[in-house]
Amino acid sequence: MNFSKKRSKKLSPVQILSIGFATLILIGALLLSIPISSANGEATPFIDSLFTATSSVCVTGLVNLDTGSYWSYFGKTVIIILVQIGGIGFMSFATMLAILLGKKITLRDRLILQESMNTFNLQGIVKMERYILAFTFITEAIGAVILSTQFIPSYGLLKGIYYSVWHAISAFCNGGFDLFGTVDKPFICLSGWRGNPIVILTFATLIVIGALGFLVWADLYNYKVSRKLSLHSKVVVTVTILLIFGGAFFTYILEYNNPLTLRGMSTVDKITNSLFASISHRTAGISTIGTADMMPATRLLTIILMFIGGSSGSTAGGIKITTVAIIIMTIVCTIRGKEETEIFKKRISKELVMKSFVIATLGFLLIIFSTVVLSITERNLGLSIECLFFESTSALTTAGLSLGMTPYLSSIGKILIMLLMYTGRVGPLTVALSLGKSKKDNYVRYPEGKILIG
Repeated sequence: MNFSKKRSKKLSPVQILSIGFATLILIGALLLSIPISSANGEATPFIDSLFTATSSVCVTGLVNLDTGSYWSYFGKTVIIILVQIGGIGFMSFATMLAILLGKKITLRDRLILQESMNTFNLQGIVKMERYILAFTFITEAIGAVILSTQFIPSYGLLKGIYYSVWHAISAFCNGGFDLFGTVDKPFICLSGWRGNPIVILTFATLIVIGALGFLVWADLYNYKVSRKLSLHSKVVVTVTILLIFGGAFFTYILEYNNPLTLRGMSTVDKITNSLFASISHRTAGISTIGTADMMPATRLLTIILMFIGGSSGSTAGGIKITTVAIIIMTIVCTIRGKEETEIFKKRISKELVMKSFVIATLGFLLIIFSTVVLSITERNLGLSIECLFFESTSALTTAGLSLGMTPYLSSIGKILIMLLMYTGRVGPLTVALSLGKSKKDNYVRYPEGKILIG
């Protein structure tokens, strides 16, 4: 008894969070493996159930079984619940878990929770929790109402309402799941709706709202009173706008004459689908045009967008917008001969600069390592390095896009992709917190050494 109490005290909030999500994945996998979860009434192999549950909780969207045609309504409901918990979880689950467990939130815990939730104040954690939940459900409800105007006429009342609520949750949480696939046409995603601007723009809006994060939206809401934005919000909003419109512009140019994507569309549809691709491919993984059909340059652009991801404290993955902004501005300031990184006339601490470079480097190295491993385990598929690199990037950044290899992964390949998805959600947080540990052991300062670089 005393031993278990001592063990529990040694667990950090991040460790509790990691264990909690691993447990959630396991519960989801068990539920999806039972016969009632599949459309044909047969038990699903546990490895496939575990893969789907991991992708759901990590709000990735990579699937080896078509969500719309393979799973029953029970299975689909389990999946969307996992997506909802996963989306909310990485924004507020750490605080919620601490409150539910009756854990006393000490100053140390508040500092850790502040880092994990990307809040700027130690006070008002419970209030922030309530705000996050209310904001989530209200936004999803509005999205569902708008989608219902299109889905109810197509699918009927009950199915239309179910599809509207289901996809509103998936889009807001940047989950990347959809129910549009059929037995005859699996994995078609939003391709059947690419000519409907209401559906596409609603999806895009929900994705952007979820990818910006709650702190940014709270900051924007309070702007009318404070008349100022935090540095975090300024960076996130500015870079997001640049990525959305920059990505849309290059997608439009590169895919304009591609007969497999934009060529046959009207000008309005070309613009709408280019804009949607720029938004969704970076964070959500829902597509209206097949990623395998895109030009090689567009696929490279997609890889870059996936790697960047969304905002810290949001439903999106990637190394985060702020991380990239700090790295780029550090390079710019170094070239200009400045000793410190400056963004919007604010100085960025060397600790944050170091964290940014470490997170980006670790992410890139993990992708490279995974690509090499997949080239060995999936050699029988005869896939290109580009395809493997794309899949690894999509899994680690929880973007959820694929060039078509996910349904054909071997058991080892599935396990590796699952580890990447889990690491993409839990890993960056763990790395950030571990880098922020006290420097109590750094009492010894060694003599400065000289190394030639450049």
